[in-house]
Amino acid sequence: MNGVTEPAVRELIDAINAGDRARFLAVLTPDATMSDDGTDRDLQAWIDREIFTADGRMEVESATDGGLSLIARFRNNTWGEMRTRWHFTLTPDHTTIARLETGQA
Repeated sequence: MNGVTEPAVRELIDAINAGDRARFLAVLTPDATMSDDGTDRDLQAWIDREIFTADGRMEVESATDGGLSLIARFRNNTWGEMRTRWHFTLTPDHTTIARLETGQA
């Protein structure tokens, strides 16, 4: 998966590509937060609108820091395909994601 070695990030990407909302949420902390293009968003509403009701898919182009920072081609049925950047903040034990930030690259 193009340099993504962090298990939590790999699991999140796999969940997106499988269309599995429960699996996606399982890799996040209960109070996880997110931003899109620099603006904080309601995580639950955003993932439903951008990923799970719109058949969202992600293909990683490059990764740094084991996958904590990514460039990926993201596509969904609403917006089509776009080049995006992603950054993940993990919990100290690296088992779950506490924050994700995304936006156009």
